[in-house]
Amino acid sequence: MLPGGGIPFFEGDTVKITDSIRNLRGVGEKIEKNLNKLGIFTVEDLLEYYPRAYQTYDEPVDVSEITPGKRLAVRGYLHRSLARIPGGRVDKTAGVLAEGNSRLQLIWYRMPYLKKQIISGKTYIFYGSVKNKNGQWTMEQAEIFEPEAYEKIRSSIQPIYSLTEGVHQKMIGKLVRQVLDEGQLFEDYLPEELRMEFHLAEYNYALHHIHYPKDRDSLAAARRRLGFDEFFLFALAIRRMKASRERSENIHPADSGAWAEQFMGCLDYGLTGAQQRAWKEIFKDFSGRHVMNRLLQGDVGSGKTVIAQLALLTAVEAGYQGCLMAPTEVLARQHYESFQRDFEKFYKASGIRIRCGLLTGSMKVREKREVYEALENHEIDILIGTHAVIQEKVHFHNLGMVITDEQHRFGVNQREWLFGKGNLPHVLVMSATPIPRTLAIILYGDLDISVIDELPARRKPIKNCVVDTGYRPAAYRFIEKQAAEGHQVYIICPMVEESEFMDLENVLDYTEKIRKILPPSIKVDYLHGKMTGAQKDEIMERFHRKEIQVLVSTTVIEVGINVPNATVMMVENAERFGLAQLHQLRGRVGRGDAQSYCIFVQSGKSDSAKERLEILVKSNDGFYIASEDLKLRGPGDMFGLRQSGLMDFHIADLYQDSDLLQVAGDCAKKYENEIPENLERRMERYMRLAGSEVIL
Repeated sequence: MLPGGGIPFFEGDTVKITDSIRNLRGVGEKIEKNLNKLGIFTVEDLLEYYPRAYQTYDEPVDVSEITPGKRLAVRGYLHRSLARIPGGRVDKTAGVLAEGNSRLQLIWYRMPYLKKQIISGKTYIFYGSVKNKNGQWTMEQAEIFEPEAYEKIRSSIQPIYSLTEGVHQKMIGKLVRQVLDEGQLFEDYLPEELRMEFHLAEYNYALHHIHYPKDRDSLAAARRRLGFDEFFLFALAIRRMKASRERSENIHPADSGAWAEQFMGCLDYGLTGAQQRAWKEIFKDFSGRHVMNRLLQGDVGSGKTVIAQLALLTAVEAGYQGCLMAPTEVLARQHYESFQRDFEKFYKASGIRIRCGLLTGSMKVREKREVYEALENHEIDILIGTHAVIQEKVHFHNLGMVITDEQHRFGVNQREWLFGKGNLPHVLVMSATPIPRTLAIILYGDLDISVIDELPARRKPIKNCVVDTGYRPAAYRFIEKQAAEGHQVYIICPMVEESEFMDLENVLDYTEKIRKILPPSIKVDYLHGKMTGAQKDEIMERFHRKEIQVLVSTTVIEVGINVPNATVMMVENAERFGLAQLHQLRGRVGRGDAQSYCIFVQSGKSDSAKERLEILVKSNDGFYIASEDLKLRGPGDMFGLRQSGLMDFHIADLYQDSDLLQVAGDCAKKYENEIPENLERRMERYMRLAGSEVIL
């Protein structure tokens, strides 16, 4: 390491790890802007842009030796030049490899330039997945190598990065290589004794081998070290938050609880024993010596929302304002509408008016301004919104109660900012994510924990099944029958559109397919995360109004849609999801009085994957499912994607790496009061980046 953290790239030049990505060779203004879209602004950002998966390149086969359904390298040459295929949503370029009676169709999307690059009669290696499409073996978006180049990477482990328009795999790989090959990068910020005790790789080694692993062992060591870092820094940040708050005096006491009792009397149902227990714990915090900092953890459909209403109502009764922050506009709007409906019923019974306000990013400037003024004048008792509630322009008159819903979807600093909108308000965070208590204690170390561990008696258990792709025709007939009876259906796909690297079901093509299969009377539409907020809201509203019977979607519907009329959830490529996420998804059905069903379609033949999915058939208990998932996973598949996708972690996985989380939690406790200088600098950067992830 050079003085000041410089990296020698070539003689006479030095680039600091904090320098702009523009300082690297080959990065101009256009490429810089495209990399910025991926969150890559500095050299350090680049090195911490870890691959999302890995692949190996095996011995090439001839066309006659093709094995469908897997990724492989096919050796051959084109008898004719590539041609453009007219029609369709996107530009297609195609060609055919032929050997005797064996044929392989090659198709590329949005790559017309290949017509000039691929020469007919010359031998190439084409790498990709082979599948049967319209009765013909087809390889789409194949990687193309000349034989000599392919031989150099054969049997190596190659990184696969998430991309955006204007950024391709070779570009990121070349830039990473430029940095890794031309200088020592970081002074390791972990104390050596800690690394030795827990067998953690040195940081430079981990960075090299997470991008370009020598073998499976080096990749496992790199992933373990970097995963530990994510858990360790997160746990340290949480412990700091706890230390800054734990002795805060309760300056917003509430002793009555009369309004909450009256509200419960207006409900059409009684609270479960678990709900009553959770409410007693929360109400006790209101009258305690210290400010409330509590996690309310409950399974999908366990009734957390009514507990939030009771807490906010109690704060308003004591003269304070309350705020509920949700992760999506749709969920915020649904909370707002349900609160308005319930509080109107409460008003008719008690004569007590509760004034609610809504604040989301998509609202017009004039609408937002009206909300800002009403908040400051205490003309709004309870504000419900998205990240927009933590904007600088938002000022409360007297904020006494803060609630965040689906807490795992917010960054480590976001609840701190909302907390800072008032003068030591009470804090309640809610999560339906079934995290075992041992892990929750680490992840929510600054909070007391209340658990709602039983479902309302009026809910019918969801009927589940795990099937292979051959069951689809029967599933489609069942979906048609349910729609004819007036019910609605979700179909979940793991991808938005066809992928260059994965042979998985995608929303756009699946929607077209299902429209052709089902009668025209059944309205089918789609939803995915790349749509604008307004587009997503429109689709969800139409689904809620029963104008759409079948909704094909990515996991964007995991949170934020409450449609009691939906009775069927069908998940394609179910083995690609973690069990906790699948359990969250099926929580979108079973919300009404009708019997609901969940169909998990397994596309592979893996016995272990089927065993995992069968856990969902045995139980509808999210906490049981999470604990069983931990037992089955072991070290996980180092070449696959993270399964849970929770919290702020980019490489670590809560369920797959639960043992590492335990170790990191213990280490954070040990070092929280005496942090070495290098680690302190790293913590400052971590907190700064965690804060920058807020979307206003």
